[in-house]
Amino acid sequence: MKKVCICGGGNLGHVVTGFLAANGDCEVSLLTRHPERWQQQLEITTPDGEVMKGQVKTISSNPNDVISHADIVLLCLPGFSISDVLKQIAPVLKTETAVGSIVSSTGFFFEAFKILPANTPLFGFQRVPFISRLKEYGHSADLLGYKPNLNIAIEQTSEKEALRAVIEQLFKVPVKLLSSYYEVSLTNSNPLLHPSRLYSLWKDWHEGVVYPTESLFYEEWTIEASSYLIKMDEELQQLLDVLPVTKGCIPTILDYYESTDAVSLTNKLQSIQAFKGLKSPMKKVEGGYIPDFGSRYFTEDFPFGLQIVQNQARQHGISTPMIDEILAWGNKQIKKLS
Repeated sequence: MKKVCICGGGNLGHVVTGFLAANGDCEVSLLTRHPERWQQQLEITTPDGEVMKGQVKTISSNPNDVISHADIVLLCLPGFSISDVLKQIAPVLKTETAVGSIVSSTGFFFEAFKILPANTPLFGFQRVPFISRLKEYGHSADLLGYKPNLNIAIEQTSEKEALRAVIEQLFKVPVKLLSSYYEVSLTNSNPLLHPSRLYSLWKDWHEGVVYPTESLFYEEWTIEASSYLIKMDEELQQLLDVLPVTKGCIPTILDYYESTDAVSLTNKLQSIQAFKGLKSPMKKVEGGYIPDFGSRYFTEDFPFGLQIVQNQARQHGISTPMIDEILAWGNKQIKKLS
């Protein structure tokens, strides 16, 4: 039985840990900064209302307790934590231990190449396997939606097929092996999706503006946000054209959401059941609500998402005026916090 260590205790960390532990195909341990807040048994509620119960073997903040025994280490971390955790686990990794990331579009491969030994097998998902929401920290979470299949990239090992098969067994859906880490490191998912909506919401916001209610992020999605998203995606697709990737490896945003233009894309995003009720990142103040520029929608998706796309585009001489405009705005909001 494979020994898997999950690193991170956010929404995805809870659901992935509980899902893998409940299915019984592996022994699951957890590396977290707050082990005292976790119980050994996690409860994960599925979209059908079923409650999955998974037993976690070891929960610790010390890599020696959980990393040194692992066959697979899976990071469920925000982009700003990846580098630090890789440095933390590197000294205790076994040579053959595979290290992966549930989110690859926030710099995982670029950091892992720099920090981990060159013979460490690396893998990363193109899109997250679950839509996840935390219920009670360290105790329970909701699995709101499944992906029917998964795409992963694997680097630094000759045993790619064997590792792909293990991931497929663990996650209980078909898993396809992609040809390059670029195909998971660059995406038109959250790093483009979230900033396009945020920019449409608050590009004209200034101190003193207070909103009476919290806006719904997807159900109130606008044609303006869709137009920004489509333009940024067109720039990303130009970058993909010059990279060593399989053509079509990252479908256009319109193809992915089965849409033809900004209007149909807006209708699609407004209607996705798993997105219902999700609010925009805002915080309560006297008289109402203002944007929460400290939210991970900002602190992750701009500097550890959209920034990576822009960096690669500049390295390869691709012009990205829409990405540049939205990234500059987002980074300006984050800088105000420091």
